[in-house]
Amino acid sequence: MKIFQREQRSLFGEILDWMLTPLLLLWPVSLVLTWLVAQSLANKPFDRALEYNVHALAQLIMVEDDGRIQFNLPLPATEILRADESDMVFYQVLNNKGEHLSGDRDFPAAHPRYEVPAGEVVLRDDELRGVDIRVAAMWVRLPLVGEDELALVQVAETREKRSVLAAEIIKGVMLPQFVILPLAVLLVWLALARGIKPLHRLEERIRARKPEDLSPLNHRGVPMEVVPLVDAVNDLLRRLNESLATQKRFLADAAHQLKTPLAGLRMQADLAQRDGNSTEELKRSLEQIGRSSIRATHTVNQLLSLARAEAAGAGLQRAPCDLAQLVIEVVQELLPLAMDRHVDMGYEGADPGSAGVWLHGNATLLKELVRNLLTNAIHYSPSSAEQPAVVTARVLPDPLARMVLLQVEDTGPGVPPEERELVFQPFYRALGTGADGSGLGLPIVQEIARQHGAEVVLDDAQPQRQPCGALFSVRFPALRKAPVFEAEND
Repeated sequence: MKIFQREQRSLFGEILDWMLTPLLLLWPVSLVLTWLVAQSLANKPFDRALEYNVHALAQLIMVEDDGRIQFNLPLPATEILRADESDMVFYQVLNNKGEHLSGDRDFPAAHPRYEVPAGEVVLRDDELRGVDIRVAAMWVRLPLVGEDELALVQVAETREKRSVLAAEIIKGVMLPQFVILPLAVLLVWLALARGIKPLHRLEERIRARKPEDLSPLNHRGVPMEVVPLVDAVNDLLRRLNESLATQKRFLADAAHQLKTPLAGLRMQADLAQRDGNSTEELKRSLEQIGRSSIRATHTVNQLLSLARAEAAGAGLQRAPCDLAQLVIEVVQELLPLAMDRHVDMGYEGADPGSAGVWLHGNATLLKELVRNLLTNAIHYSPSSAEQPAVVTARVLPDPLARMVLLQVEDTGPGVPPEERELVFQPFYRALGTGADGSGLGLPIVQEIARQHGAEVVLDDAQPQRQPCGALFSVRFPALRKAPVFEAEND
């Protein structure tokens, strides 16, 4: 099976892309905007010249005594109007009836006079003889004729000078940009390279550490944006240090606990190998070897259970579990052990499958928790055939608090208040009970309960009586609704 790995991206390249890409995209946009601004700037001086020419021609319109309209353009004025090295200049004058008075006859039509106030110059772009032109037009009110009598004066020129000026403006803007843009890219590159240097120094500090050095990282020289990352790494180092310390302490305690049964096995084997031992002595030695091996096996099994419970962690597989059903199954499994020790063990409480007894957890670990509680109660409850001890397991739903309560009660000597915190520590065993165990059952219970968000509480079962007995209570978060399972077809 082919495994696809996600491509690793460089932080330097990522930041550089996000900075340069908008810059490169905005550059052509800025050129377009510059072109539009250049066109506007290039039009303004030549538009003012066109307006001046329109007003100058308007002053040459005369009204004769008989009401005829005359337009007299002196020859010098015509030469000045046509004297342009780059562009061609056109003009047209129409009387109040739209009749041609002077200028070019094929001039493009102007705006209707009712759309433009008299005496106001209107500028527009148009076309004459297939050439783009800029036109200035004005409706001129004629004196002594009437308010509605207007003449039209239009002056136009080609756009060559305007294009040349706009191109010069564009060149003046673009050429510096061709120099500034690479310089900006270089400066951004240098700034980013300098900005991520603290990350390289932090990397060097981490690489220079010895494997056994789990002390927190110093914030000195670390950018403010990287401080949360350093804090997260420090938190990880702290938890890793605690975990390693716990493992070292656990291994030391486990080695100490296994040393005793293994030393007993070796001593009993040496005694059995001596010459002159009777059959009874040899039998007793073998019995001691058997008991020591059983104790060592139990200790190893408990160590494996505790390691499995601690290693489950975030990878714990969870599913809806019927706590009442799990407790009944464990009680049935331990009935032979209870009968051998003359213990009256039973179950009371909610029925399997009823509302309020479901929780979200791992069935294997939950059964291990119940098994350790019941085994602990059986071993620490003195019993005889004449006076059997009583061990009771209960599952009680609490719908108001949305909890489900597991209780294991016995008639043993109980646990003094000053030792109730100690019994949950690995390898601790209460003195004076005469019970044989590894001291790992209750730590396993507490670890499994912690992983299921539960709390373990130890109290006296019957405070008014002696012996008072022990009552272990574990409160689990319950599911709001019992799961619905589809019936399987035969």
